[in-house]
Amino acid sequence: MKKNKKKFRLFDAVLMAVVVVLVVESAAPAAAIGPSQFFWWIFLLILFFIPYGLISSELGTTYVGDGGLYDWVKQAFGRRWGGRLAWLYWINYPLWMASLAVLFSEVASQIFKVHMNVAWTMVIQLLFVWTVVLLGNKPISESKWILNLAAFAKIFTILSLGILGIYFAATRGLANDYTGTNLLPKLNLSSLSNLSVIIFNFLGFEVVATMADDMDQPKKQIPQAIIYGGVLIAFFYLLAAFGMGAAIPTDKLSASSGLIDSFILMIGKMNWFVIIIGIMFLYILASEMVSWALGVNYVADYAAKDHALPAVFGKEDAKGMPVGTGYLNGIVASVMVIASPFIPNQNIFWAFFALNVVALLLSYTMMFPAFWKLRHSDPQHDRPFKVPGGPWLINLMTWIPEVLLIATILLSILPLNGSSEEMNNKIPILIGTILALIIGEIVVRVAEHHEQHSDLKQANQAK
Repeated sequence: MKKNKKKFRLFDAVLMAVVVVLVVESAAPAAAIGPSQFFWWIFLLILFFIPYGLISSELGTTYVGDGGLYDWVKQAFGRRWGGRLAWLYWINYPLWMASLAVLFSEVASQIFKVHMNVAWTMVIQLLFVWTVVLLGNKPISESKWILNLAAFAKIFTILSLGILGIYFAATRGLANDYTGTNLLPKLNLSSLSNLSVIIFNFLGFEVVATMADDMDQPKKQIPQAIIYGGVLIAFFYLLAAFGMGAAIPTDKLSASSGLIDSFILMIGKMNWFVIIIGIMFLYILASEMVSWALGVNYVADYAAKDHALPAVFGKEDAKGMPVGTGYLNGIVASVMVIASPFIPNQNIFWAFFALNVVALLLSYTMMFPAFWKLRHSDPQHDRPFKVPGGPWLINLMTWIPEVLLIATILLSILPLNGSSEEMNNKIPILIGTILALIIGEIVVRVAEHHEQHSDLKQANQAK
């Protein structure tokens, strides 16, 4: 049985890294930073992405299993902190799925030129949510073709965007000024707040690590997938950033429709090629959620079995798939979709997306300290792949990404300049973040209490 299960090759792992980490729909929010985005991409590539990829490789090959991030944090700081991590890691997913459901209906309406009323829009969004849930409940060996096809769709879309951007720049000029001081970072609060999106775009390599049990040689394949996938992803992100910046002035770039708008502007009209790109984009949105489900659901399921999350997260089907978490994803996302028309903030995609970004970034704030502690407290553990460097380099690779994470989170949720626009944009995210943390603490404590009650009951029965 075990040999039949191991069908996830290095090729599949690299493509999965591309599918999980290359988040095409968030390229537009990142491009909204303006021409200085290239500085920030390179800056964060060196100071965040490379340390994160190396650390993920070491942890994923040293502590192999389905628990992923949860296992690493639990071993470093205990089960309660692991439960907090698992909650934040999970709650980002249904929020993200809801935002992509909204984006899916918007893009479908745009490319097929159909106007849908609220009822039909909601039906399309709910169909998106539950299709993703059902596909995400399948084993990786059965759904890897979805991910492989999605990787090629992403690569084709990004390459098309980059090539058209270069042609557009050569024949018609650039929509933005890419000279002189415009390429230097703008150290204002508005621009810096967008850096969380770039960091978000780099996350997801640990999802590959959770697939270790489905790989033939996980200790070799995981670091290879992260290195090869990382090179591809960095190239594609920079290419997408240029293509979008070549076509649309920064102040006119939509966070939700920026990618399709770029193709329309560069080609000049909505033609068959843009429709094909649009259909690919719709497929990418769904497959992206399926790929993340394979990691998020396993982590939540693993935490529930360890009594760090409530038992409902640990419900599995006959194949051992974490369907309890999958159905919870669908329920939460459905509630958000149904509520979305009644939310005062009309840019629903960005409202959902921003809160999901903050929740995910918060979960990763525990990963780097966990790596540092495990390196010092568990030095004898066999490490098939080890982050190179002495103590001073390990400290830099741990704490620089950690500071960047915390800084971008604070910039994303705190209204620092006091303007009415910033208050309207950030206060809902701040309130949502606080509520997510409070609910998460309650959920973790309830799971602990339930386990203690079960242990006490079993002890009384034994007497």
